[in-house]
Amino acid sequence: MTQVLLIAGAPPQEAVLRASVEQFRAAGATVELVGLFAPDDIEPGLGLAGLRSLKTAAAERGKAFEKRVAKLSAPRRVWASAERDRQVRRAGRRAHVLVALDASAVYAVWRLAQVNRKAHAVFGIAPALKAVEERRARPLHHALRDAARTVPTPATVGRSTRGAARRVVGGALRRASSPAVMRTTLGARSWRGVVAAPKVPDRLRAKLARRVSLSMAKGGRKAGATLVLGDAARRTTDRALRAALLAEAAQADLARGHDDPALRRTAYEAALALADRRHAKGDAKGAAASLSSALTLAFPRAVHFDSLSSPLAADPAGYLAPFRASTAFQALTAPRGRTAPAAPAPADRPLRLLVTTYSNANFLHPIRERYADHPGVEVRFLDLKEDGTLRPLARGGQRMMEHALGGAPALGEQAGAALRPHLEWADTVFVDWCTNAAALFTLVDPGTTRIVVRLHSYEAFTLWPHLVAWDRVDDVVFVGDHLRDLAVACLPPLAEPDGPALHVIANAMDLERFRREKTGADARFTVGLIGAGVVAKDPRWAVEVLRLLREHDERYRLVVIGDGLDRKASPAARAYDDLLRKDLAELEPTGAVRLLGRTEDVPEALTGVGVILSSSVRESFHCGLVEGAVSGALPVVRDWPFFAGKEHSARTLFPADWVVATPREAADRVLALTATEEKWRKATADAAEHALTTWDWPVIAPGFDRLLLKG
Repeated sequence: MTQVLLIAGAPPQEAVLRASVEQFRAAGATVELVGLFAPDDIEPGLGLAGLRSLKTAAAERGKAFEKRVAKLSAPRRVWASAERDRQVRRAGRRAHVLVALDASAVYAVWRLAQVNRKAHAVFGIAPALKAVEERRARPLHHALRDAARTVPTPATVGRSTRGAARRVVGGALRRASSPAVMRTTLGARSWRGVVAAPKVPDRLRAKLARRVSLSMAKGGRKAGATLVLGDAARRTTDRALRAALLAEAAQADLARGHDDPALRRTAYEAALALADRRHAKGDAKGAAASLSSALTLAFPRAVHFDSLSSPLAADPAGYLAPFRASTAFQALTAPRGRTAPAAPAPADRPLRLLVTTYSNANFLHPIRERYADHPGVEVRFLDLKEDGTLRPLARGGQRMMEHALGGAPALGEQAGAALRPHLEWADTVFVDWCTNAAALFTLVDPGTTRIVVRLHSYEAFTLWPHLVAWDRVDDVVFVGDHLRDLAVACLPPLAEPDGPALHVIANAMDLERFRREKTGADARFTVGLIGAGVVAKDPRWAVEVLRLLREHDERYRLVVIGDGLDRKASPAARAYDDLLRKDLAELEPTGAVRLLGRTEDVPEALTGVGVILSSSVRESFHCGLVEGAVSGALPVVRDWPFFAGKEHSARTLFPADWVVATPREAADRVLALTATEEKWRKATADAAEHALTTWDWPVIAPGFDRLLLKG
């Protein structure tokens, strides 16, 4: 039903008012009346839905207000009384037609129309009736128009005093919860103007921006959801609120599957500046919260894991420069000291070796088996995730930061009590994966116990290595020279003269079990890809190689062994998987691609594979490729882009002829060496021999003996 608000600067004529109300009601409208008259000036029984005397409203605000208003001109007097009255403001917001009954009421109608932009604002009864009829004749048109004009104009907010801004913007915020408003260009643009308007208090601006951002996201304007938070941040003077809004803007950007590096950098620089201020004031908890925010923004999964490039890999020093300049981060990564150096291995009893990790023991089985049967070693295994006391401690990254900054004493006491029995028993602790387990074990002084940490690849692109107290670590193991170079570039303590010893030892792999006869006449034309569960494996690169091969010979096909991409990992991963699914939808029906899924018997699956491909943008070592080579498949290794062109890369890890730069080069290598059965057999036999003599566990194991059992 159409709602009409009549505003009068003087008592209206009774006959005219009665006739007008009857006409409005006949047209299906409800009528409210507001004006500078006494309640007794209006006859009862007119059928009004609401009546408000501005004289009464002024009187309710006290004698001083009445005297001040009485000195104003008639138009200003009407508005001054109306704008301070909650009942009038509420009636003005819900009205569909605002009507000035006389010249003195025109200004008040105009001001109300700046807030209620969906309403028709008119002067006189005839235009008002026309507006009511128009709304009744075209209901859909006006419903859309109302949705687009729900918000006040930016000028309204800008003109308002601080108190009025709270009322106008706060009321608009409560009314604009529907995403339908944000779906319209006018509505979205208007709200951005409101958020960025001057004179809005910081906390109200932040509240408004968050609400509008959420509505925009729900309304399908995800880019706008990011922009409105950035707009608010630029207008906010409160440092903490500004840092929070920038962080939310960057997170909203990532949540829509996009990354604005400049926005993210601005966000984590603001968080670092706040961390420095809090650290200078001795606020360890607040500084840790800001550092946690900064590190989270610098190491999002979507940027480093669900993307085909990484700014950290491209320029570690430049990417981390804001952190190295931060006094709070310097305090976080400063040496923490230990009471004594690690003791040499005992000569009168077996060495006590504690092998530990958090959840992921995939690369530990050969190591644990070797030392379980070693006469000179007593070994124990500890998975922190399975320990009810250690698990919650290991998950507290922000509390670890707070402790490193001089706070959270309870965490230090709890970690010490939980880890001390393990440290007192062990001569050497081998921590696999440089993540939370490494951070927790170095949270406490290890005493004379030797600490060894292994870093694969994943960890280098996370915040965890920056939480490790490297002066409490004796040895660091990498599975490739290229990973060592990246880690040293990211972690200056590793390059210090008194820093931990650095070692490069390949992953422990039992390769002999992969030596099996090939089955099937088409094995030579079957390209295998082991693992495609993360974007870094870049299976679309493998698909491009397949397309080039099939242009030459349609007998070539691709077999993918392992799980598919986790679409829930991030919007960036989902976007990549959408493209991959289009590729597969085209190729699978022709038999060109076969998805085997996860299997417990990879050696058996490889018996039908004649070419093994590494299509990844980054790898620590790529065990699947080496296993495939040992199985008798021709290895073809993409020059991993994260490391290509650097001192150490895929080209220095593998024989030069294994490595290619482009899909075209990969296809050419496959075509040349699978052209005949004899060429393929010869090439694969040479590759298998190289892999076995270089990376099989009996070859690698002595390196672990020298590392873990040294005196």
